[in-house]
Amino acid sequence: MKVSPDGQPTADVIARVKDIPLYREAVARGHFPVLEKAEIARGFPDNWMTPALAAALDAGEAEFVLSTGTNHARMQLIRPPYFLLKSYYRLWSTHPDIKETWEAGCRRVSLTTVLATEHVARVNAKKRGEEPRPDPRPADRRIDARTFYLNTRLDPALWERADVERMLAEMAEARQAHPQGWYHLDCSGYHLAHLLQKINKWGLWDAFSPPASIIHAYEFTPVNVRRYLQQHFACPIIDLFGSTELGYLFYSDRRGRYHPYLEDMSVELAPVTEGSGLFHLIVTSVRNPHMPLVRYRSGDCARTLDGTPDPAKIKQFSGREKELLESPSGPVAQGDLDALVGSVSPHVFVHQLRVLSPAEAVLAYTTFDGRPLAPRQVAALGHGVRELTGRRCVLDHRDHIAIGKSGKYAWLARDGK
Repeated sequence: MKVSPDGQPTADVIARVKDIPLYREAVARGHFPVLEKAEIARGFPDNWMTPALAAALDAGEAEFVLSTGTNHARMQLIRPPYFLLKSYYRLWSTHPDIKETWEAGCRRVSLTTVLATEHVARVNAKKRGEEPRPDPRPADRRIDARTFYLNTRLDPALWERADVERMLAEMAEARQAHPQGWYHLDCSGYHLAHLLQKINKWGLWDAFSPPASIIHAYEFTPVNVRRYLQQHFACPIIDLFGSTELGYLFYSDRRGRYHPYLEDMSVELAPVTEGSGLFHLIVTSVRNPHMPLVRYRSGDCARTLDGTPDPAKIKQFSGREKELLESPSGPVAQGDLDALVGSVSPHVFVHQLRVLSPAEAVLAYTTFDGRPLAPRQVAALGHGVRELTGRRCVLDHRDHIAIGKSGKYAWLARDGK
């Protein structure tokens, strides 16, 4: 979708949104400011309501949903049924490295947050006019004929042997259902790494059926986790970047380079602070016909290959704007700390920075092999964190770092909490 040089929407976009109450003032002024999440929520849903939207809701062509908040408040949205799933399927079916598994009719096995599984179980229970079961059955975890969800526990580090054996058996069923023995694995990178750890711990490799293609798309995937997955799988491992309200915007190739996927969209990059090389994503999208977003600040940050605001040159999606850490040299993003950790040691698995004060921090970490880092690596990482954040840092090796209530890891904990 084309965009004006100043980021303002083109005439065709304005024609799509002119009757939406939220945009009437901008249309009248001839200027669209950046749209913040608070403005989307203010007066919802009346600020979005048009006769066409009301008719779509009555006909079941639009529905109310909540965004999948990680560590922040969830946002109410209106979208077509299965909007995100269809966006995923569309991208999978056209991706140059993995479209073969789509065309071959592979089943999609999803290994991700328990919240995603519970959402599917609630939808299916609602269709039956029932309350969702506390321990959903396989049929409860199937979103359509092609996709079903595996995980029924919050923290993958705490999976027990019975959990893992059940998941492996369900993955084997998906493989056996395909004439070539193929299936597609959709996952959180963390969850898949935890599964591999458990398989190794209990010697379950004979029960594990490797997938024909992998997409990780649910949260930030650290450099070391991606390396770990690449060591265990020969198939393409693809990252998708997107959100509940927008669908998917970018995909990686099997070498990790990102490419725009901006059907019915455009993206602006605006500096978080001048000279930081860190950019906000500002998105205009009419992909969701019931809630088109014009110059919407998604809350995500990115860095580019050459430090310029060119979306085609994004090299890293660096985490969430609300989770930036202020430092004397500018804002520090999740991706900045992760790049540092990955440059010092490939053995760090989960890591979390606990900010104790403006001058002190603790970097808690686990490792893939369970052993603490060597003293020279500890010193290098402590020095690196001080250089990055301006805070003295000690390292704290742990056997376990708890996952958040959302089923995703928080990279930053403030005031020791």
